[in-house]
Amino acid sequence: MCGFIGECRKKDMPAIDSHTWFKAIEAIHHRGPDSTGHFLDEHVQLGFKRLSIIDLEHGTQPMSLQNRYHIVFNGEIYNYIELRNSLIAEGFVFQTDSDTEVLLAMYASHGIECVKELRGMFAFAIWDKVEQTLFAARDPFGIKPFYYTVTEDRLFFASEQKSIHSYISIDELSKEALQHYLTYQYVPEPLCLSNKISKLLPGHYLLTSPGQKVSIECYFKKTFTPVKENMKHYSKKTRDVLLDSVEKHMRSDVPVGAFLSSGIDSTSIVALAKQHNPNLKTFTVGFDHQGFSEIDIAKDTAEKLQVENIHKIITPEEFMQELPNIIWHMDDPVADPAAVPLYFVAKEASKHVKVVLSGEGADELFGGYNIYREPLALNWFNYMPGSMKSLLHKVALGLPEGTKGKSYLLRGTTPLSERYIGNANILSELEKQHLLTVYDTSNPFMKMTRNLYDEAALFDDSSKMQYIDLHTWLPGDILVKADRMTMAHSIELRVPFLDKEVFAVASEVPTYAKISHGTTKYVLREAMSEFIPESVLHRKKLGFPVPIRHWLKDELYDWARNLLLTSPTEYLFKREETIKLLDEHVQGKKDNSRKIWVILCFMVWHSLYIEKNAWNHSLLNEPKVPVTT
Repeated sequence: MCGFIGECRKKDMPAIDSHTWFKAIEAIHHRGPDSTGHFLDEHVQLGFKRLSIIDLEHGTQPMSLQNRYHIVFNGEIYNYIELRNSLIAEGFVFQTDSDTEVLLAMYASHGIECVKELRGMFAFAIWDKVEQTLFAARDPFGIKPFYYTVTEDRLFFASEQKSIHSYISIDELSKEALQHYLTYQYVPEPLCLSNKISKLLPGHYLLTSPGQKVSIECYFKKTFTPVKENMKHYSKKTRDVLLDSVEKHMRSDVPVGAFLSSGIDSTSIVALAKQHNPNLKTFTVGFDHQGFSEIDIAKDTAEKLQVENIHKIITPEEFMQELPNIIWHMDDPVADPAAVPLYFVAKEASKHVKVVLSGEGADELFGGYNIYREPLALNWFNYMPGSMKSLLHKVALGLPEGTKGKSYLLRGTTPLSERYIGNANILSELEKQHLLTVYDTSNPFMKMTRNLYDEAALFDDSSKMQYIDLHTWLPGDILVKADRMTMAHSIELRVPFLDKEVFAVASEVPTYAKISHGTTKYVLREAMSEFIPESVLHRKKLGFPVPIRHWLKDELYDWARNLLLTSPTEYLFKREETIKLLDEHVQGKKDNSRKIWVILCFMVWHSLYIEKNAWNHSLLNEPKVPVTT
């Protein structure tokens, strides 16, 4: 697990100066504190920060093969042993035991088609010195990040935006990205708040040559292809593929632990991982606020699974002290409160292990969100004539706020594509119009999901919602905070559910097998019933609860109000509207906590990245850069 930077430039163009290059690579020191590598030729410069996981002695990067192919690679290839054996059969002789050399050899043997054979999480770039081509790719789910920017004379790419910021300053914000952020609570891909930087989409590769245009293509299409079988068939296939995935995700030369919450996802991973490591350490955090801690449940689960559980209570003071660190590591703000406990549980785990397993992705693959059951409750609206539905919608709009049934009627009479854009829907278009100093009507939130709904046109509504989340919420929120919060503490996060073989099985499971029997993830619960305690099997999802709603009325109130009043972001936000949201929340008129939080997180980000304020942020103290003459 590592971080990289790189550039591909026109002929006769000078390489980025050493001062800037040093700043760019050291900006991601946390991603790989074990070693630093560098490669330079007339067209390409590659930099690398390594966190040693497999082949600790020989897996250094940038790695070269035949003095022709040169690679920087962030991630893990879980089927590298199988691929290595097939390459040996073809005549390859390996110098190391690393998956990096296997990936490089796969490219030398199969070209760009190699990416279709990889089972893992990855972002990488390979420079072919003979063909003068740069090939880069990102894993199918977007577990690992890949940012890039194109200028007149070069392509610059990196594992995190902050490396690119060393080269190109954020002198203009993308108003479109900001507008979408306020709805989604994250910046949806491929956008970034800097209008000069983009993200390579999951399941895509990038191909270019010095001075040529960048070509981007999709190599892995995530879709659902349900097959008609009985529940026993789905359950067995799910169980078998998860057993295989966890076994491969346990491959490591360093200790592996696991996050453990109160739900079936992490418990399933822990139960399966324990079969390979009986001394598995698990990690849990919570808050000293009633209803906002999973520690007691996790301790009970760990005891039943006979694994060690290490846990910690997060105080409001710790929360405030570390918030700038959390926002800084995100690159663009992610206003998901669950990032906070994830940061602290990663910090605790880093004291004991270098690799942790986690349950991200189970909800998107196996139908785990309660919202996926909404179409069942709204089904009768589908039999209503369009004219009647339109009339009922107008009546519902006229009902006073808080009227019982209003929300239900509005949802039932609003097309799915206009009401569902993922698990978070923070500020409406009307609210953004009132809040922003400049609002662009050409960038409604539906712009980011329109093409996805077109692709999912033949799916049932629950599957459409899954499809939207798989392409937006999962890579934009879930995996961003998972990667950044663990990398902040230099540990590697592995997510066995997000394996292409697991997805192949999940994609064949029909909706009724996911959300039947009055629950979610039914097929997963059936598959895991012999491995996990009964107390967890049917427990409702909590999902790292954070008492933001309460703290904004108490512990965080003074800080929040002061930030809203003093942040120099009035060129973006109408100050009186932001204060109104806080006042309504404190007075108990409305629960505006998520709306306030999305604004506060942006203001912290603005302070760090635009105003260049360090706050109490030790990680912003850059290492001294050598002066060149």
